[in-house]
Amino acid sequence: QVQLVESGGGSVQPGESLRLSCAYSGSTDKRTCVGWFRQAPGQEREGVATMYIVGGSTYSADWVRGRFTISHDNAKNTVNLQMNRLKPDDTAIYSCAARSGGCSPSRGPEFPHWGQGTQVTVSS
Repeated sequence: QVQLVESGGGSVQPGESLRLSCAYSGSTDKRTCVGWFRQAPGQEREGVATMYIVGGSTYSADWVRGRFTISHDNAKNTVNLQMNRLKPDDTAIYSCAARSGGCSPSRGPEFPHWGQGTQVTVSS
């Protein structure tokens, strides 16, 4: 079992940045993948970026295009999402999730462990 707690959401203006943090605990190993997903109102959940916490391989959705960066802080057991040049379309609830195995952002339904989510609002 893996427990996940997100932090760092908030309201920002277009063009600004936010950094989300996902603190994880529990049973992890070299196959543990932690990722960020988001769901906007009326939209399906979509994968943003994922990574293996051992080894550090990262995977991002095509639309990220360098605006968002996922990283791992081994000392703090957190997986962070740095979001730059935010747009109103980025408004969503951002959640982190964990699984053992495949780590593609498109495999969201296969992630069994989820945090509560944090709201990100981008508006002028």
